[in-house]
Amino acid sequence: MDPIKIDITILKPVKKVWDFFTEAEHITKWNFATEEWVCPTAENNLKEGGDFNYRMEAKDASFGFDYTGTYDEIIPLRKIKYHLSDGRKVEVIFENIDANTTKVIEIFEPDPSQPRDMQRDGWYAILNNFHKHVENN
Repeated sequence: MDPIKIDITILKPVKKVWDFFTEAEHITKWNFATEEWVCPTAENNLKEGGDFNYRMEAKDASFGFDYTGTYDEIIPLRKIKYHLSDGRKVEVIFENIDANTTKVIEIFEPDPSQPRDMQRDGWYAILNNFHKHVENN
């Protein structure tokens, strides 16, 4: 199955965008697709071979799961590659447009058991939450 590519432009410097994307105290504030969800905990060992675990839960506690994976490549302020616990690969590119503008590009292998459009929309909703968190803080 072909990878899905999404992107968003954030009106902040790449250093701030990188930090907000990788620091656990920020991840818990943006890593969910809708207001009915939360990310109560995030553990992030940001190094090649390091693992991450972001807990995602419905606010009403009706459902939850751990989003887990391992980092394969990290180029600070430029790129993160990782694989999820199910083996799917993800690449995140931080493109420094100018001193106050950063484009974030996510390329991910979709889950073959889920509709492609639903996955693109869900990942984009999370990326848009990230965008709002960075620009509003």
